[in-house]
Amino acid sequence: MNQNKAIIAGAAAVLVLVLGVLAYFFIGSNGGAGAPGRAGDTALERELLVAGPLGDMVKGDPDAPVTVIEYASLTCNHCANFSVNTLPHLVENYVETGQVHYILREFPYDPVATAGFMLARCAGDERYFGFVDTLFERQTQWAFTQTPIEDLKAIARQGGFSEERFDQCMKDEAIFNHVKEVATRGRDKFAVASTPTFFINGEKVEGALPWSEFEPIIKKALAARGK
Repeated sequence: MNQNKAIIAGAAAVLVLVLGVLAYFFIGSNGGAGAPGRAGDTALERELLVAGPLGDMVKGDPDAPVTVIEYASLTCNHCANFSVNTLPHLVENYVETGQVHYILREFPYDPVATAGFMLARCAGDERYFGFVDTLFERQTQWAFTQTPIEDLKAIARQGGFSEERFDQCMKDEAIFNHVKEVATRGRDKFAVASTPTFFINGEKVEGALPWSEFEPIIKKALAARGK
């Protein structure tokens, strides 16, 4: 019994330490780095296309006439609303038809959201959006609970993560630094102050707009490119 209590106490201490480290580093400030933008874009659009250290997670053709960049937090209920109710329409009608290139940028509000994005990154490029979609769909089951990291770990297990792999992911400095740098650059260079925030061919749009309001902005951007 004493041994079990010691193991539980030790695990709790590790979780507290991980959250503390996340909170400490998230306050820091660094600039991002990445590849140059596409030829023909405005200076702002080229700056917006600079990815973080580990690259962007994207959907669609990078040469599409319209690029939609979303800054989101996994603990933002407005972001979850957009992900569940608006994004599928964008993907079906414009991304999959080659008209829109969609980029998701990590902009976590807190260490819990940071941990969620780190988990999605650890899942790999092919599974990243699957994890993000699941975390948004099940947001109330982990993001706002009394034990968010344990509940996040439970979702990770369902996605094939062992406990050891999950713990290693939460300590991955390269992934953590990427998330931090992307968020910091969004805040400092593009004045991202709330989520979701979108840049549609450089035009800033804030808030989780319903599809009836979001689609006209896409059509306007396409028309501006002669599409």
